[in-house]
Amino acid sequence: MDITTLNKQVQAESLFLQDLKREVGKVIVGQEDLIEKMLVALLADGHILIEGVPGLAKTLAVKTLAAAIQAQFQRIQFTPDLLPADITGTLIFNPKDGQFYPKRGPIFSNFVLADEINRSPAKVQSALLEAMQERQVTIGEQTYKLPAPFMVLATQNPVEQEGTYPLPEAQVDRFMLKVLITYPTKEEEKQILERMASHQAIQLKTSVTPDMILKARQIVDGIYVDEKIKNYIVELVFATRDPKSYKLDKLASFIAYGASPRATIFLTQAAKAYAFLNGRGYVTPEDIKTVGLDVLRHRVLLSYEAEAENITSDQIVKEIFEAVDVP
Repeated sequence: MDITTLNKQVQAESLFLQDLKREVGKVIVGQEDLIEKMLVALLADGHILIEGVPGLAKTLAVKTLAAAIQAQFQRIQFTPDLLPADITGTLIFNPKDGQFYPKRGPIFSNFVLADEINRSPAKVQSALLEAMQERQVTIGEQTYKLPAPFMVLATQNPVEQEGTYPLPEAQVDRFMLKVLITYPTKEEEKQILERMASHQAIQLKTSVTPDMILKARQIVDGIYVDEKIKNYIVELVFATRDPKSYKLDKLASFIAYGASPRATIFLTQAAKAYAFLNGRGYVTPEDIKTVGLDVLRHRVLLSYEAEAENITSDQIVKEIFEAVDVP
């Protein structure tokens, strides 16, 4: 299919997303970046990790998106005493016939909100790994497929807060995007006051269904990525592993580990989804820059030296974007 035809198809097929953004915007004030990145992860079949202090409508945003898509939604509150079986499900013994029967856990849903995921120890977080990667869950000896679309949206408080466990690297790497959210502006805060201080529920009117999302994903897959753009993505990821080759000598001592090949895949998929969201059938370097920070910030692991000097992974990723030539 040529680019012109593909463009027309993408423009026609992506119109429903504007309605979706508008409906979610009825409930959520500001946070446009969060809403946009949630849609990018949804279209790219990825998971998203949202970090911010309590009270910034992280949970509300996820709940609203699920309601607007008429999808199944489950919220799991992560606590220090949560068990893996509380997420995936377990086998229940029936004394009448002496058989064990599977009881499915809350993970069997389209949207799973893992609320305050870093309040639980690694054993519980790892219960999500199989579900996030393989889109399946094993209970006893049986393996069960998860519904499609399936998406984990995890929220976490900044690690400095009391009673939190840092997520294991393997777990963090499963998230396509990590979005940081901050306090609203004064104008937004006033809007929040006017909209949320009364107890009236805001009704969402939307005709978006999970099937429309699955159909959109097939088109996202076919979005054109030029050879130069592919090389640009590879260069960016390689710059996190070997900054000296890109004249970033001072970054070498700040990076303990660079991004994995999963970053290359996710950067491409997220850029395609972002292009689709903007009604385009091809990826531009600007798309890579828009999603790049969210894809890479949790994949660049800092050295002790960087932590001692209060260097953040965001600063490192921004420097890499400035150093690598744009096609």
